[in-house]
Amino acid sequence: FLQAGKSASCQGCPNQKLCASGATKAPDPAIAEIGEKLSTVKHKILVLSGKGGVGKSTFSAHLAHALASDNTKEIALLDVDICGPSIPRIMGLEGEQVHQSGSGWSPVYVDDNLAVMSIGFLLSSPDDAVIWRGPKKNGMIKQFLRDVDWGDLDYLIVDTPPGTSDEHLSIVQYLSSTQVDGAIIITTPQEVSLQDVRKEIRFCQKVKLPIIGVVENMSGFVCPKCKNTSQIFPPTTGGAEKMCADLKLPLLGKVPLDPRIARSCDEGKSFLSEVPDSPAAEVYQKIVKTIQDYCSNRVTEEQNTT
Repeated sequence: FLQAGKSASCQGCPNQKLCASGATKAPDPAIAEIGEKLSTVKHKILVLSGKGGVGKSTFSAHLAHALASDNTKEIALLDVDICGPSIPRIMGLEGEQVHQSGSGWSPVYVDDNLAVMSIGFLLSSPDDAVIWRGPKKNGMIKQFLRDVDWGDLDYLIVDTPPGTSDEHLSIVQYLSSTQVDGAIIITTPQEVSLQDVRKEIRFCQKVKLPIIGVVENMSGFVCPKCKNTSQIFPPTTGGAEKMCADLKLPLLGKVPLDPRIARSCDEGKSFLSEVPDSPAAEVYQKIVKTIQDYCSNRVTEEQNTT
């Protein structure tokens, strides 16, 4: 970093003079702008996983629905999965469009107190591919945070793509001045998922992002008729429970497989209101309560230190 624009490998690069000048070391002015824009957002939660297909968007959507069930709270869900935006479908908003106002982009509303923003609203068709390199993705995330008229919010939930690369670095960097409450890590029980999730945990530790806890999705299948549980994805190395014990992280809960969750997502409905008495819905509600308590305690701690 100190040798930017000065080392032998920089010779011939069109950006050599810019890097050598030190201009690239200055903090992005957007960080302060985003800090000001999101100063009216009480709690910011990232939903992460190193692995794809483990249910991040499903969890993000249902967390938003559960928090918004309290009509006195204002909730927003931001989808920063630029290449695979599934939140519009899951939230029943496919085909909706974003409108421009004097104060920025207006998010799309599911209910009066639940706002959603996704690149999916900017595409002409849900089947359109977003074929972008890192800088353009980063620019889009910056716009979402700085130019959307979020208003006063109690919770901003950020749904992220799998991995530990451009989008994740961007969202952490741009939110660095806003006091993020923490990240919720999503996994499934099998080691193939856990080994990537451990990388995500290391990422959080390196960028000093607090971890609220881990959710194990698809944790056994509860038969709707006989109520017996079958392990569809066997926890061959102990699942999230052992990983959390080893890494000293809270296990927020284990959400069982339920085909009705997938059906609700495809139909754009809240599983929690469609099947409120199911085992999975009960686990969701306990997890949400734990997250609310964590955020409340964090506010109390901050007040005590000021």
